[in-house]
Amino acid sequence: MTDRVPIVAGNWKMNKTAGETAVLIREIWAGLQADSGNLPCEVVVAPPFTSIPAAAEALLNTTIQLAGQNLFWEESGAFTGEVSGPMLKEAGCSHVIIGHSERRQYFAETDATVKKRITAAMKCDLVPIFCLGERLEERQSGRTFEVVETQLKSGLAGTIPHDPKRFVIAYEPVWAIGTGLTATPEQAQEVHALLRIKLGDLYGKSFAAEVRILYGGSVKPSNSRELMACEDIDGSLVGGASLTSADFLGIIRSGIS
Repeated sequence: MTDRVPIVAGNWKMNKTAGETAVLIREIWAGLQADSGNLPCEVVVAPPFTSIPAAAEALLNTTIQLAGQNLFWEESGAFTGEVSGPMLKEAGCSHVIIGHSERRQYFAETDATVKKRITAAMKCDLVPIFCLGERLEERQSGRTFEVVETQLKSGLAGTIPHDPKRFVIAYEPVWAIGTGLTATPEQAQEVHALLRIKLGDLYGKSFAAEVRILYGGSVKPSNSRELMACEDIDGSLVGGASLTSADFLGIIRSGIS
């Protein structure tokens, strides 16, 4: 058995205005309070940058935590359109998503820039949610383990996370993000188990045993219970299903009951 506390994180992507963000947070919190108000599960929401102030205000007096969807590796400077770690921290964020496949696909992020972002996040005491995962052609050619191991080692090269409880990995097979396809529990578990072994090689078995590894990729209430029952799956990074309180609460409940 492990004492890893599950995490369910909602990545709202480019959705929800400030007003819509406040409404959704109030709905989620009302649902959590109706259950018990203090569930043994960490809940994180990641709204768009423009909605972070509204989210921070709505999250006052709740146990829900706030994440940015990305950050730049410099703290300030001539980097038009970017947001730094200290800016996210001051705005009320405790976590930040790094290396999401959409960032890699559409905005040319690489393993090298992911590493810089992870280092920057830890420097300003933000918890990285480090995303990795293979594309469909990589899975079909039998390269899944090779790809995720390379992403893991490259993203962490020279980096030493000191507190395993403040470092999160999210395995998101690219072919399952927003497609309606989902890795089977067996497919997800074998990758999570591999990642934990490789983390042990890098930082020791004790460290690896405490790191939370989330699954992401078309997670919804109908499949989340089976996924989160797997030994090495410690929660989920949820996309579309986190945009409605009923679906997001259903996923939260499935992982803790």
